Amino acid sequence: MRVVVTRRIADSALQKIMSRYEVVLYDSDYPPTREWLESNIRGADGVLCMLTDRFDSELLEKAERLKVLSSMSVGLDHVDLDAATRRGIYVTYTPDVLTDATADLTWALLLAAARRVCEADRFVRGGLWKVAWAPNLLLGSDVYGKTLGIIGMGRIGYAVAKRATGFGMQILYHQRHRIPEEKERAVNARYVALEELLSTSDYVTIHLPLTEQTKGLINEKRLRLMKPTSYLINTSRGAIVDEKALIKALKEGWIKGAALDVYEKEPLPEDSPLLKLDNLVLTPHIGSATTETRNKMAEIAAENLIAVLTGALPRYLANTDVVRVRPLVS
Repeated sequence: MRVVVTRRIADSALQKIMSRYEVVLYDSDYPPTREWLESNIRGADGVLCMLTDRFDSELLEKAERLKVLSSMSVGLDHVDLDAATRRGIYVTYTPDVLTDATADLTWALLLAAARRVCEADRFVRGGLWKVAWAPNLLLGSDVYGKTLGIIGMGRIGYAVAKRATGFGMQILYHQRHRIPEEKERAVNARYVALEELLSTSDYVTIHLPLTEQTKGLINEKRLRLMKPTSYLINTSRGAIVDEKALIKALKEGWIKGAALDVYEKEPLPEDSPLLKLDNLVLTPHIGSATTETRNKMAEIAAENLIAVLTGALPRYLANTDVVRVRPLVS
């Protein structure tokens, strides 16, 4: 069998695949071109891909032999799941393993925005620190005892909530459905409408998948509900936030600051107005970027791929209906 791997990954995971199959590797840290994907997917039985590799229906139609598309990601908005299911392609992913790493980064961004860490770093490096201590120098905002609003209380949102208990925060959350009461009590969380969360929280953090319903969810109308002393943090998907509205909110002081790890367009264009805002912390989509987490993601992606190709049900299957279209045969 032939397997395409669209990026350089952990050696241990790559060796698992190479010991079993003929492997075509795009040996780079950068994504392959569309032409490369089209050329190499034609004869592939399996593909291990990244969230920046778009597999739409047009590309999947060229995958005549493809049995499994194993994505090294938790999000799957880069894959046309319906098209894959129709063609009997098993789509797998790597949830759970990146929960804590992404929750940690959320807190790093929240604290950096609140205490103006990036501004302070630029201040020192720029040679502007001339007085040892000044009562009004780079004043930030308290975190301890404040209200944290979590939009999306799934695995990552709940991990963020658990960390918030150490800061004595009041926790509000919103999503389509309430979580069990015992889980609410464990982190002292209260389920509220989105409008109440936005209008009463000191910090708002987003942990939702990108869907037709969540795209542009945080728009101008909703940003105007937030307090002028509040902060917005997004480590989920960039398109959930209307960037033009956010830029306006930050410039005009509807909110005090924000921190982003994800963007409507990635990488962020060099002429993006976001780059000129001092009350904004920016990181380059590094939510899961720890050595331990990325290695584990690669291992799980390899295991998911091998499972399908050997006729076993993978650990993490996104399109469960595919089993009826193409039953597994060991």
